[in-house]
Amino acid sequence: MRSGRAWLTVVGIGDEGYAGLGRDARRALFDAAVVTGGARHLAMLPARVRARREPWPQPFAVEVVLGHRESNLDVCVLASGDPMLFGVGATLARRVAPGEMRVLPAPSSLSLAAARLGWAMQDTAMVSLVGRPLDALRRHLYARSRVLALSADGRTPAALAALLAEAGFGATRLCVFEHLGGPLERRVEGRADAWHVDEAAALNLVAFDCESDAQMPAQGWTLTPGLPDDAYRHDGQLTKRDVRALTLARLAPTPGALLWDVGAGSGSIGIEWMRSHAACRAIAIEAHAERQRFIERNRAALGVPGLQLVAGRAPEALAGLAAPDAVFIGGGVTVPGVLDACWEALARGGRLVANAVTVQSEATLVAWRARHGGTLTRVGIGEAQPLGGFDAWRQALPVTLYEAVKP
Repeated sequence: MRSGRAWLTVVGIGDEGYAGLGRDARRALFDAAVVTGGARHLAMLPARVRARREPWPQPFAVEVVLGHRESNLDVCVLASGDPMLFGVGATLARRVAPGEMRVLPAPSSLSLAAARLGWAMQDTAMVSLVGRPLDALRRHLYARSRVLALSADGRTPAALAALLAEAGFGATRLCVFEHLGGPLERRVEGRADAWHVDEAAALNLVAFDCESDAQMPAQGWTLTPGLPDDAYRHDGQLTKRDVRALTLARLAPTPGALLWDVGAGSGSIGIEWMRSHAACRAIAIEAHAERQRFIERNRAALGVPGLQLVAGRAPEALAGLAAPDAVFIGGGVTVPGVLDACWEALARGGRLVANAVTVQSEATLVAWRARHGGTLTRVGIGEAQPLGGFDAWRQALPVTLYEAVKP
C-alpha cells in the first residue's frame, strides 16, 4: 500500500452510467489497476478504462477487494448511487480504515425518488429489501407512514402490494420507479389492493404513503413499548402489556445495542426492543419448542424478522453468544448459574433487568441485589372488570422488577 494516500476508492454510479460520473470519479477509474463491481456496472465502463475488471464473486463477499490491501495497486469499487446508503461502501467501511478509503458518491435512487415525489427524506422511512425478508417492512406500516423501499427484484412490488392489502392498507397508492436517473426511467402507479404489474424491471424502488382501507381496519402497531397483548401469539407465557412497557423503559434500548431475552416465552421483550429502532438487535433464548414457533411467527408479524432465536435453556445456551449490552430474564432466575452467566457476559455499563412473580424467584433477586446492588420495584396492576351490574378491580399477580447497571 502506498504511504500517505488511500488505496481504495468507492465510486457511486447511477443508471446513466459513465456519462454521469464527475471528474474525480473518472480520474480514479483511469488511475486504478483493478476495478471491482457488479457485471452491470462494469459493462458501463468504456474500453479506454484499462484497469483489470473483477466482478463480485457469487455469493457476494468483499474479500476479493480486501485481498489487494497489501499490494501497491490502486483499486476502485463501483457501487450503485450513494455507496454509504444501504451500499457496499458501508460494508467496506467496517473493514477498512478511513485513511485507506475514499468514497465518491452519486445521487442515490432513494434521493432521486424523494426528489421526484417532493418528499423530505428526513421525514421518510427508508428500507432495503435486498437480501432481507419482506416482513422487515411491517415495522413501518401504520397510518400516514411514508416509505421508500429498495426492491430485491422485479417481483417485489407485487409482493409488497399484497402485504399492504393483507395488513389493511389496501387503499395505499404505490409508485414504482424503474431505472431511476437513466434513459429507461419509468414510473408505474396503482392501489395496493388493485396492483396490476406482476413483474417490474429488476432495478426498481417502491414509494408509498400508508392509507387504511375504509372497510377493513389496519393493524398498524406503535413503535413505543407496550403493544396490546393480542398483537402476539402466545400460550400465556407473555410479559403483559403494562409490565412490558415498564420493563423496556428499564432496559433503555439505544440504536445498535444488543439484548439477550432469556426465557423469551413469546418473544415480546426482544421484539419491542428491536421495534424501538431499526439498528437495535436482540437474541431470544427459549427452550420450549412451541414457544419457539410463537417467536418465529411474532417476529415476522411485527416486522423484526432479524430477531435471532436460540433454541436452548440458559445458562448452557448462552455459551458463545455475542456479548450483550442489556439482558432481560423473564423466566429462569432461580435456575442455578443463569444470573451469574448473564452478569458475567454483560459489558461494563450494561443493564440487567429481571422480573419475578413467585416467592422463590423474588427471594433469588433479593439475595442477588444484596451482593451486586441495583433496585427492586414491586409493580401491582388492577383492571376494572364486570361484577354483577357493576365493575370491580381485578388485581393481576404483583411483579417484582429488578434492575442493575454493571459497574
